[in-house]
Amino acid sequence: MPTPLSPDLRILESVALAPYTTFQIGGPARFFCEIHAESALLEAVQFARQQGLAIFVLGGGSNLLVSDAGFNGLVLHLAIDTPARTTPNDRYVDITVPAGLDWNAFVLQVCEHGISGVECLAGIPGMVGGSPIQNIGAYGQEVANTIHSVRALDLETLTFVSLSREACGFAYRRSIFNSTHRGRYIVIQVTFRFDATATPNLTYTDLAKHFAAQLESGQTPKPMEVYDAVRAIRYNKGMLVVEGEQDSRSAGSFFKNPVVSSATLDLLAANLAIEPTSIAHWPAERGQIKLAAAWLLERAGFHKGFTLGEAGISSRHTLALINRGHATARDIATLRDTIQQEVKSRFNIQLEQEPVQIGDV
Repeated sequence: MPTPLSPDLRILESVALAPYTTFQIGGPARFFCEIHAESALLEAVQFARQQGLAIFVLGGGSNLLVSDAGFNGLVLHLAIDTPARTTPNDRYVDITVPAGLDWNAFVLQVCEHGISGVECLAGIPGMVGGSPIQNIGAYGQEVANTIHSVRALDLETLTFVSLSREACGFAYRRSIFNSTHRGRYIVIQVTFRFDATATPNLTYTDLAKHFAAQLESGQTPKPMEVYDAVRAIRYNKGMLVVEGEQDSRSAGSFFKNPVVSSATLDLLAANLAIEPTSIAHWPAERGQIKLAAAWLLERAGFHKGFTLGEAGISSRHTLALINRGHATARDIATLRDTIQQEVKSRFNIQLEQEPVQIGDV
């Protein structure tokens, strides 16, 4: 039964989490509430502390694997969706966006105004609030490049704070929110800063091919054109959430591209008796090398359409593990473990899981 609190807050019990995730997997939350205002968020946190409950913040559920046992605490489903606020500033445009706004809807709004900076991130499922946590990236862009500041609730002080881009500690798929200060902050608002003179980023191979003729003629694609192209590419790879499609029951790329030293790349090439240039890779931070996890999976025998019981690999994208219809979290974890063990055995490289995990699976 609902637990009555203030009019702005309604806490429910035993709410199934599977419908809130793109995997469509997961047991119930002991307590669950939707958050529509900062005051309600603060009250919910205080309720959890009074009850001695752990807290989990749920956004779009697109990068999440929930245990079959569910979560024995309070799940806060962020649904703060006040209107975005735009502030022109000389050559820059600042846009302040609530955490509960759908990410793709935000990207679409930006592109419709002819502003470049997030067009390559079109079609990524989830909410705006989740974008700085993982430092989402795709097709040559990272969200960190356009974030100016993040407003969050500091759970140590129970105060609302503003964190600059530098304070967020962004790196490849990382920030202070999922590493050094994991669990300390709840993101409630993000301010983006866009360069009004910027043009679309077309460094990614698929995009360069898509716009080859246009670029050769000296024409620069508009942000909306890139937005549409990225969504089409994601759809063809099974990385666009489409209701009713089996390949959409996933958490997107399940493994991060491993970042290794150049010596590791050379050793891998030597062990496989191939040239380093034959291995899919590209430069990473601090002189390191980023390997393509999909290349490693395919070389280890895990191809598109691979199945293991009710779990499997997308028919269109090697890195997307999918729920084939009735998979449990344990089924996904078994496939994950099988892949990690084989890649480690063959290449001595440990793949890291990308989706956030609730509970033991």
